Amino acid sequence: MIRLARAADVTTVTALVNEAYSIYVVRNGKIPGPMRDDYARLISEQRVHVLEDSGEVVGLVVLFPAQDAMLLDNVAVTPRAQGRGFGLQLMRFAEAQARARGFAAIRLYTQDVMVENLALYTRLGFVETHRAEQLGLNRIHMAKAL
Repeated sequence: MIRLARAADVTTVTALVNEAYSIYVVRNGKIPGPMRDDYARLISEQRVHVLEDSGEVVGLVVLFPAQDAMLLDNVAVTPRAQGRGFGLQLMRFAEAQARARGFAAIRLYTQDVMVENLALYTRLGFVETHRAEQLGLNRIHMAKAL
């Protein structure tokens, strides 16, 4: 089940993100953008959807409608639930949300060291649009027509 996150989910969401992205801190010595976000604010703005499995929050997606496309700001699955198709389910949900809001495209960005994510996004039909350094992170921006 995917639902909007509630205020009571803040601690769980923050812990999930930290767990999911900690590998990248080790990999490049920098704190990834999602680990810097204020999830209390994002949840209050209704930007965060969580995926539950047997009553446990195992994944999340953060979405921002923009002028030209839906921005998929973050998708994360707790490491203990990875490999079970939850990430793909969240990606499909994000695309469905973008379509439902009338967007013809969905955008995202990932760090260059997140090679697993880059490969997944490419397999799902995202194409690189540009690269930029933001917050001291080397990001690859991608988009997918819907």
